[in-house]
Amino acid sequence: MKSSSSIIKSALDVLNIEISGIKLVKRTFDINFVAAIKELSKTKGRVIITGIGKSGHIANKIASTMSSTGTAAQFCHSNEMSHGDLGILSSKDILIIISNSGNSSELKDAISFSKKNKIKTIGISSNNKSELMQSVHYPLLLPIAKEACAVGKAPTTSTTMTLVLGDAICVALMKLKKFKIEDYKKIHPGGALGLSLMKVKDIMHTKSKLPLVNENVKMKNVIIEMTKKSFGHVGVIDKGKKIVGVITDGDLRRGLNAKFLDKHAKDIMTKNPKIILDEMPLLDALSIMTKNKITCLFISKNGSNKKPIGIIHIHDCLRLIQN
Repeated sequence: MKSSSSIIKSALDVLNIEISGIKLVKRTFDINFVAAIKELSKTKGRVIITGIGKSGHIANKIASTMSSTGTAAQFCHSNEMSHGDLGILSSKDILIIISNSGNSSELKDAISFSKKNKIKTIGISSNNKSELMQSVHYPLLLPIAKEACAVGKAPTTSTTMTLVLGDAICVALMKLKKFKIEDYKKIHPGGALGLSLMKVKDIMHTKSKLPLVNENVKMKNVIIEMTKKSFGHVGVIDKGKKIVGVITDGDLRRGLNAKFLDKHAKDIMTKNPKIILDEMPLLDALSIMTKNKITCLFISKNGSNKKPIGIIHIHDCLRLIQN
């Protein structure tokens, strides 16, 4: 039975071998790489990425990354392309073909179809003399590197290198197309990632939904406003419409007595409430509410004028997390 140290050594050997391979990928960043990125940036159709075996799995991941960074992309298995799925290709598309050897028989139909229909092609292979690299418009040559598997045959280092090259293509492309965080957010609305990209302005309640009263109104009007808007909070504003305080349903319970309804909002309010800016990340706002044990935050456009433009409730955030 192997010792713990020998198992760790095996893992470290894999890491070191693959790191060495990754460092070689920079050789692929040549004039063909630049031309391929420029061609990808101006395509009017989709980027179809194909491969077989381990290359197919890597192609699928690259297509997914590309789609999520602003370029419509789709993976199609090379075998399936030979059995009808070539029909997804149009002259407006670009086809990326991945094959370490570049001579897989399953790729021939895709190469032939692309030539006949004048479809731009990009090849990724470590064999510069292969049929693939001799046929495509933009050959991206991966340097030959030692595989990290125990017998030196299973695709390990080579697939890692291809994956890194794919990431480089996607990032270079999104930068050339000036893909911004606002664009990224539009196509990542769900899950933890979508939540992490949201700002308070994306979910805040505005305009007529804002629970606001003047500082000089009597408490009976405050109660009416609080009941009507259902936040359990009312913002108190001065003549300049700036927030000067807040009143919560807890304040009502604690202060209720015979003369309570005749008091004014400014007599009951908590002064200098926390106000956040509309550009604040939603998760930061949730953190503030949790840390300070409050359920609502008023929002302003400018931190200095304190004029409320919105409000968020902690339940708004929790609903997004649960979904």
